[in-house]
Amino acid sequence: MATPKTKTAKKERGLPAGERVEAQLRKAIYAGTLRPRQRIIEEDLARELKVSRGPVREALLRLERDGLVVTTSRRGTFIRDISFTEIGVVFRMRAKLEGLCARYMREDASIDPSNLLEPVLKKLKAAAEKNSEERFFHSDMDLHRTIWKASNQPLLYGTLNLVMNPYIFMIARAYSSQVAMGRRFEHHERYVKMLLRTPIARIEEEVERYFSEVYTQTFDRISPFPAFALHGWSGDSRDGSGTRQSRL
Repeated sequence: MATPKTKTAKKERGLPAGERVEAQLRKAIYAGTLRPRQRIIEEDLARELKVSRGPVREALLRLERDGLVVTTSRRGTFIRDISFTEIGVVFRMRAKLEGLCARYMREDASIDPSNLLEPVLKKLKAAAEKNSEERFFHSDMDLHRTIWKASNQPLLYGTLNLVMNPYIFMIARAYSSQVAMGRRFEHHERYVKMLLRTPIARIEEEVERYFSEVYTQTFDRISPFPAFALHGWSGDSRDGSGTRQSRL
C-alpha cells in the first residue's frame, strides 16, 4: 500500500518543473531545513534539484509573492526573517482571533468540544513521549486548526490560516524547541482544559491571557535562532550573519 509520502512524491513528479521546485522549497522552509535569513543561490539550487534556472526563478517569484522569501537588488534572495515586533503582533492577532473561535465553538450546542480536542491532544502527548519534534509540530498545528474549524466561521478560519501559516508555526517552533517537549505538552494540556472549563463569558479573555504567557515564556527568555549549518548552496559565500548556508 502506498504511504502518504509516496503518494505526495508521485504527485509532485507529475507537476511542471517550476511547481515541483516550489513544492520542495515550501516543504524545506516549513520543516526548518531552510532557515530565516538563509541565502538562496539560484544556480546552486538548480544544480541540486537537476532543473534549469528558469523553474527556480519562477518558484522563487511565487514564494516571494507569498512572503516566504525576499529579494534585494544587491544582496540576492533570502528566506524571510520575522522580527520580534512582527512575532508579537502575530501572537496578539492570533490570541484575539482564536479566542473568538473558542467562544463560537463553546456556544454551538451541536458540538462537544471535548470529543474534538481530546483525540488531538492524545496525538500531541504521543509525539512528546516519542520526543518527535516533527510529530509534535504537526499535532500542534492540528490542535489549533481543530479549534478554528470548530468555530464554524469560514472568515475566522481563513484569516487564521493566513496569519498562522506553517511558516509562522515553524518560526515559533525554532524558538519553542529550546523548551523541553514535555513542558510544551503540559502547556497545551492546560490550554485544552481551560477551553473546556472556562465560562463562555470569559473564554476570550482567558485565551488572550494564555497566549500572552506563551509569548513571554517562548520569546522573552531564550536565545535567537541557532547558527546555520556549514554546508550548502552558497559554497564559501556568506549571508549577513556571517554563516554559510545549509542544504535543502
